[in-house]
Amino acid sequence: MPHDFDHKPTVLVTGGAGYIGSHAVLALEAAGYQAVILDNLEYGHKELAEQHLKAKVIVGDTTDSALLNELFNTYKVAAVMHFAAYIAVGESVTEPAKYYRNNVYGTLNLLEAMVAAEVKRLVFSSTCAIYGPPKVVPIPEDHPQNPISPYATSKLMVEKMLLDFQSAYGLQSVCFRYFNAAGADPQGRLGEDHNPETHLIPLVLFAALGKRESISIFGTDYDTRDGTCIRDYIHVSDLADAHVKGVEYLLNGGQTSFFNLGNGSGFTVKEVIEMARQVTGKEIVAVACDRRPGDPPSLVGTSDRAQQTLGWTPQYPDLERIITHAWQWHQKRHA
Repeated sequence: MPHDFDHKPTVLVTGGAGYIGSHAVLALEAAGYQAVILDNLEYGHKELAEQHLKAKVIVGDTTDSALLNELFNTYKVAAVMHFAAYIAVGESVTEPAKYYRNNVYGTLNLLEAMVAAEVKRLVFSSTCAIYGPPKVVPIPEDHPQNPISPYATSKLMVEKMLLDFQSAYGLQSVCFRYFNAAGADPQGRLGEDHNPETHLIPLVLFAALGKRESISIFGTDYDTRDGTCIRDYIHVSDLADAHVKGVEYLLNGGQTSFFNLGNGSGFTVKEVIEMARQVTGKEIVAVACDRRPGDPPSLVGTSDRAQQTLGWTPQYPDLERIITHAWQWHQKRHA
């Protein structure tokens, strides 16, 4: 049975002013939790967090041990959601030190501060990239792990650290391996705003807004239904909902577990562009280009485990709603 808290406990959210983190804070607050955000604001948006979230935003870094200890001394934190990470795969190849320092050492610092403060519950933002090129599609959680970028390796290192911290210190965690986060808050409060932007849906919408001349399709000769890559797009609000369920699972005594978060069905690059044309009513120019190295033809995950264990069901699985919510957001953000 779920705990009945008179006052639901406080959750520390690292990276809580970023894209997925801010939506998770929105979902926590809607579920009655208090949240405290720690974000270095390198990619986070303090003005959006302060406008739409009740949580206090503390500017700082997970590599700062003194700050972490002060946070745990100041706030009665029951659980941590950890989103603070660098995520650009290409950059991780050219600057691996940056990724290991932030994603691995920053997380180690956070875990040590948690152990010192006797905070034993963590929800970790991992990635489907830890699997590497898929041997079977849809990808199950027990698929072999073969990361092919320093970014993915850094996430897998953290997953392994969490298993060791469970054994040694009793720290229980939930690792969510996401597929492609997409969309925006259905009420238009928050959305995706990366600089530089590398994700397909916002780039397509930038073309619709006239902010870029065209969208590139990298490879049209894959063994897929229309020759372009297939990806599993998951609405950011559905991701956020899963994180709240992950916290509740841990607060109710759940043990360390690993879950894929995806829709279980994929859409091709051409299908995404065509749906964006329908949603926006704009002519979006698409230009066929050579394949990019390391792009698998299809990345789709099975999320049965999260649905069975956490009672999680995506509320926005259809591509049209995902793109519609993103379009509403981008029009407002970039008007």
